[in-house]
Amino acid sequence: MYLGPEDLPPYSVYNEQAPARALFVCDHSGRAFPARLNQLGLADWVLERHVAWDIGSADVAHHLAARFEAPLICANYSRLVVDNNRHPEDPTVCITVSEGIAIPGNMDMSAVDREKRFESIFDPYHAAIERQLDLMRDRGTVPALIAIHSCTPVFDRVVRPWHIGILWDKDPRIAVPLLESLGAMEGICIGDNEPYSGRDPHDYTIDHHGEAALIPHVSIEVRQDLVDTPEGAERWAGVLGDALDDILADDELYSHLT
Repeated sequence: MYLGPEDLPPYSVYNEQAPARALFVCDHSGRAFPARLNQLGLADWVLERHVAWDIGSADVAHHLAARFEAPLICANYSRLVVDNNRHPEDPTVCITVSEGIAIPGNMDMSAVDREKRFESIFDPYHAAIERQLDLMRDRGTVPALIAIHSCTPVFDRVVRPWHIGILWDKDPRIAVPLLESLGAMEGICIGDNEPYSGRDPHDYTIDHHGEAALIPHVSIEVRQDLVDTPEGAERWAGVLGDALDDILADDELYSHLT
């Protein structure tokens, strides 16, 4: 077994039977490593950095799931083991250098090891998302999918002014009203496909489970320095919740994109 009895499961599900018609997911919420990988040869301080996980994203997602009585699926393993938000053929799915930090355990990785990471972590995580969406469909609804991420306040020496970024591509049904609602709030800087773009193929989870299925979907980035404390995560989840209230309450949202 790739994951031993001492290891976490690849994902955690919360509020599985919740009545909401939206599913929240958190691709980079965890920073665990299978025991057999010896932390990929990384020092402990690396696990505190964005390279290992999306700081604060799980706390924000938990608050939102509780507010909307919605199911939530969180990944438990670090993106450095295998990135759940990359296409399986993406060369960065098991990255060797991230933000200038070498990842020793991913260098000269065997094909067998790579495949085991997919079988044990990546595939079960995405199967859980599809299973939850199917459960919601079985209740007679077209589900909505919302991915929660966090981003660094500075990247490659460029300051990011956006408090929240809304990532989207072909489906405007959540993204556009969310941009409008957040944009009307005083003192909040909103990024429309910033600091990343929903048109980028790196956004695998939303593309695979949302866009391909024609269900309403959006990916949300919150700046990490705003949500790296419990108080900050609760505050900014409240901001997002206020903006999402009317959007998720609209019955017309829950349909396939035509």
